[in-house]
Amino acid sequence: MSTFTCTGQPANPFSEWIIDGISAIFRKKGYEYNAIPKDDTKLAFHFVDRDSPRPYRRKSQATFVVSIVESDHLPREIHKEAYPYLVRSLANHLMYVCYGKDKTQLYFLTPEQGNYSITIDTNDKDDKIFQKIYERLEPLASSQLVIDNHFYEDLPEHLWNGDAITRSLSNAGRKLDQLNLLPAPFPLEDVLSDRDIRHLKKLYGIGGLSYGNLSARQEGTRFWMSASGIDKSNMTTVGQDFLYMTGFDEEKKAMKVSVPPHIKPKRASVDAIEHWMIYKEHPQVGAIIHIHAWMNGITATEINYPCGTVELATTVANLVKNSPDPSRAVIGLKNHGLTITGLSLDDIFERIEGKIIPQVPMQ
Repeated sequence: MSTFTCTGQPANPFSEWIIDGISAIFRKKGYEYNAIPKDDTKLAFHFVDRDSPRPYRRKSQATFVVSIVESDHLPREIHKEAYPYLVRSLANHLMYVCYGKDKTQLYFLTPEQGNYSITIDTNDKDDKIFQKIYERLEPLASSQLVIDNHFYEDLPEHLWNGDAITRSLSNAGRKLDQLNLLPAPFPLEDVLSDRDIRHLKKLYGIGGLSYGNLSARQEGTRFWMSASGIDKSNMTTVGQDFLYMTGFDEEKKAMKVSVPPHIKPKRASVDAIEHWMIYKEHPQVGAIIHIHAWMNGITATEINYPCGTVELATTVANLVKNSPDPSRAVIGLKNHGLTITGLSLDDIFERIEGKIIPQVPMQ
C-alpha cells in the first residue's frame, strides 16, 4: 500500500481546510497516512515557511515531495516569485497557495518550469476541488524515476575527442541558443546552501538545472546525448558535454554510459530513458530534440509526468509510435514542452523553422 505524510504547519485556516481535504481524498483512494514520516513514504505534503524555507529530508528518491507555500497576494510573475521555493525546498512539485479578496489561487509548479492553476472561491468551499487536486498529483506521485547512471570507462579511443555526430550536436546547440530556445540554467548555488546542494547531489546526482536536451544516433541503439546541467550552446568535451549512451539496465533501472578513462563525467539528462526507448523502437529515427516550447496542432500527453520517469518515457514513446511518421514526429509534453524526432538534427530544424511558439500553454 502507498503511504503519505504531511509535515509543517499551515499558517491559515483555509490551508488547513485544503490539507485536510487532500488527506481525506488520498485516504479514500487507498493511500495510508503516516503521522510520523518513514523512510519508504511514497508521498509527502510539506508546508514551507516563506521566510525560512527548509526541505523535507527524504531518505529515498522514491519519495515524491509536494511543497506548499502560502502567499497573501496574487503574484505578478508566478514563475519568478514561486520557482525558487520549489528549488529551495528540494521538492518534486510546488503548490503555491495565493489568497486574494474573493478567490484563492492554487498554482502548481514543476522542476521543468511548467505551471498551471486551480481557482477556489474563498467564500464557498467546495470539496469537489480535492478530486481535481488528486487527479493532478497522484499520477506524478506514483510514477517511477529512472535517473541513476552507470558509467563505464570503455569508450573506444577513436571517440575520446568526439566525431561528426558530436560536432552536429554542438552546432544544433548553438542553433537552439540563436532561436532563444535554451532557457538559462537555474543558479542552484544562489538559492541553496552548501548542505542542501550536497543533499541534492546525494539523492539525485544533480549538479545543476538546465532545460532541454538533444541527441543523435551513433550506431544501433547507441546514441550521443547532451549531458545534464550544462550550457548546451557551448558543448565541446566528451564525457562532460557529450555522453555516449549505450543502453538501459532494466534490473537496476539505470542508464549505461560509456566515457573516456580518467575523466569525471557529467550525469546524463533525465530524459535519456525516453530517448533510448524511441531509438530502440524506431531504427529510422536519427535524432531527437527536446525544448521548452510549443507548436500548434500537435498530439500531446494527457498528464504532465515528471522528467526521468518510466511513465513519461513510455507515454511519449507510444505517441511517437502511433504518429503518422514516427521518424518525424512532434509530441507535446503537457505543461512542459516538445519532443521532436527526425531523420537528422538538420531535418528537425528544417521542419520546425517558423513554427515554434516560445511560450508553452499551461492547462
